[in-house]
Amino acid sequence: MKKCLSILAGAFLAGALMTGCGGGGGSGSSSGKIAYINFDNADAFGGKLIREEIARGAEAKGMQIEFFDARGDSNLQIDQMRDAIDSGAKAIVLLAIDGDGIIPLVDRAEKAHIPVVTVNRDANGGKRYRSYSEEYEAGKLQAEFMAQRLPQGANVVYLEGTSNLGSSQQRWEGFRTEITARRPDINILDMQDGRYSKVEAMKTMSTWLSIFPKIDAVVCGNDQMAFGAIIALKAANRLQGCLVSGVDAVDEALDAVASGEMAQTIKQDGIAQANGVVTILEQIGRGETPQDILVPFTSITRENLAQFR
Repeated sequence: MKKCLSILAGAFLAGALMTGCGGGGGSGSSSGKIAYINFDNADAFGGKLIREEIARGAEAKGMQIEFFDARGDSNLQIDQMRDAIDSGAKAIVLLAIDGDGIIPLVDRAEKAHIPVVTVNRDANGGKRYRSYSEEYEAGKLQAEFMAQRLPQGANVVYLEGTSNLGSSQQRWEGFRTEITARRPDINILDMQDGRYSKVEAMKTMSTWLSIFPKIDAVVCGNDQMAFGAIIALKAANRLQGCLVSGVDAVDEALDAVASGEMAQTIKQDGIAQANGVVTILEQIGRGETPQDILVPFTSITRENLAQFR
């Protein structure tokens, strides 16, 4: 693929790096443009923050991008990806819903000599460039925090993100592996797929609270699930003494850390990931072979919160 990209770089530079940004929302033509295929515009972090930062960066660099919203529907995202390939997109930026289901379309884009750049949520295979964070590290940071603060024999539940995404699996694996190694006395009572959803997390947390008389910590694959868990914990009058951890460090999570409702959030730097996408597109346009861009995670607690507000 890298050889093909070098050969096609001149065509990409001529057609993709043009003034202005498009604003599509559904399926449609992306001929001659970079297609940004988003998993859900309604999501505050991946859907909005990253998308808007990419739009700003692309406009500043004179790139023409057309934006598509899959609205959380993996079949719609597959259709949008297929349309972008068939209409001759110059490149595709992808924030995936289904890490496995999108792989055939990533392969199809490669055969059509269309470079694919994934951001935040990765496809689980296929030839693509990535602007990403090492997801295992997020779970590891959560495990380190909980290992230091939980009492002997503590009970923990884990809310995983959408379970067929590699990022979700790696965050869970990072937490499970590292907490077991550091604190084998800690009991992981259950792990359930919360689909990165506040509503789903609230439902699951309510069920756990009816089953388990003692829960010392709730570890979540993102902040939205942490918010759902907090709602359920408050309703059951069981938030006090329960440590809640999430991932993303959205503004609401920082507020929750400040108030004590959340003990920790892991900062995933969406702005840096978005800037990484723009950098990769620039490198492709210049005929260079980009390297993946790795953006580190950071643990935020009340101790260091002031650095991030």
